[in-house]
Amino acid sequence: MFGYLQVQKSELLVREWEAYRSVYCGLCRQMGRDYSFLTRLSLSYDCTFYAMLLMSLHRSCKGFDNGRCTFNPLKKCRFARCADSAYSKAAAFSVISAFYKLQDDLSDSGFFKRLLVRLVKPFFSRWHKKAAKHYPELETLAAQMMQAQQQAEQDSACGIDAAAHPTGDMLGSVLRLEAQDDMQKRVFYEFGYQIGRWIYLMDAADDLDDDKKRGGFNPFRNYTGDDLRAYQTATLNQSLARAADAYQLITLIDFRGIFDNMLRFGFPAKQNSVVFGKQEEEHDESI
Repeated sequence: MFGYLQVQKSELLVREWEAYRSVYCGLCRQMGRDYSFLTRLSLSYDCTFYAMLLMSLHRSCKGFDNGRCTFNPLKKCRFARCADSAYSKAAAFSVISAFYKLQDDLSDSGFFKRLLVRLVKPFFSRWHKKAAKHYPELETLAAQMMQAQQQAEQDSACGIDAAAHPTGDMLGSVLRLEAQDDMQKRVFYEFGYQIGRWIYLMDAADDLDDDKKRGGFNPFRNYTGDDLRAYQTATLNQSLARAADAYQLITLIDFRGIFDNMLRFGFPAKQNSVVFGKQEEEHDESI
């Protein structure tokens, strides 16, 4: 994933910020246990969001433990304790997503980035096989998304909705796996779909200048109006608004304040920084 699903630290309570960091650090530790310490380099805020959502849906957070950072033993950390497979599933999803992102970079990047991808891909290929074996449903959805995305982007006239659909459909289907009944399936899918659509379009807006230089596909390249930023904002706001509507129908207790912060403050702030080029001063990138 791409790291767009962030909190707005200044609007969080201290205990909420500490809980968020604890989930991030817990997922980081799990990725090292399940795969390799190098896979921690692919850890993103997006997969932290996924792990935290799983823990909240299933009420599987059982407290917090104090410890040392797995990257820097001199640094003290807290780790959210999880009673089910939320960390393992999120770790697998992170590895699977990183593998397919590397595949995409091989066909859609400059020379030096492709060279770097070729160096690291053999390692991720091995970890990807392990993740796919343990969570085949996540692998199937990611592979289908990748294939559909490539087909969509081969059409130079592909519009916004068609380009963003594969990512939205994939994340919607991933969240639908957690549903207990038909109503939850519809709500979880809609929430995941709109978040996935927003992530794809955020990445497109973020990469627009580079894609123009390289002649790469970007759905915003086809825009012929006078105010591109206003168009991007309206398009992205549409997904955020529909995601917020679906979110109101999801029963969450654990981490509710953090999710509220993300939908109301974190995502819009990140969106503004991408569309308008504003620097984010509130978010601590180091966690």
